[in-house]
Amino acid sequence: MEFLTSWWLFASTRGGQIQIAVAEHTLYVTSVVGVATIFALLLAIATRSNQMAKELSLSISAVFLTIPSLALFTIFIPLVGLGFAPSFLALFLYSLLPILRNTITGLDGIDQSVLESAKGMGLTPRQVLFRVEIPLAWPVIVAGIRVSSMLVIGIAAIATLVAGGGLGDFIKSGLSRLPLPGSLEAIWTGTLLCVLLALVIDVSLQLLRRATISKGIR
Repeated sequence: MEFLTSWWLFASTRGGQIQIAVAEHTLYVTSVVGVATIFALLLAIATRSNQMAKELSLSISAVFLTIPSLALFTIFIPLVGLGFAPSFLALFLYSLLPILRNTITGLDGIDQSVLESAKGMGLTPRQVLFRVEIPLAWPVIVAGIRVSSMLVIGIAAIATLVAGGGLGDFIKSGLSRLPLPGSLEAIWTGTLLCVLLALVIDVSLQLLRRATISKGIR
């Protein structure tokens, strides 16, 4: 109980810092996942008729997840410097696989008879893609976006080590000052806000899923 009181006092006196950190963390998630979604869609569409190209794109995106987080954040520093840019690039590479894999799976899982029916109705290949294939694959794609978002929220805490800001600032500050007063409170602040942000974004994506999927597909 004493720690909770101490933590609440710590958090309540740092409202400005918390708002900035949450805004920075949210910016990472929205920008990275947004760009990764567009890139994954384009890549999946471009490779959908070539099995080897699909496997190669999935293999390359999977390799990025095997690179240690801190190493992936720092290798871009000589190219783009410190701050937002190296963090964005590292998070983009980490976020790509779940969205790409689900997009390819969603497109491949569409019944061919449905596509033949669409073509028989006189739809052009572009119309079939945007009116039939992507809407049918969208529930699977959104599931990949949700997984990717949760992944980015957790890994984005490392951005603080390359001057990228975010909620990791509190965690780093607390770890660097252990066991001084306020250190544990700082760690808990960064951690709990990451969890809370993850819940908010996941619920938002669930609402987006319901709003963008027709009742027939649901």
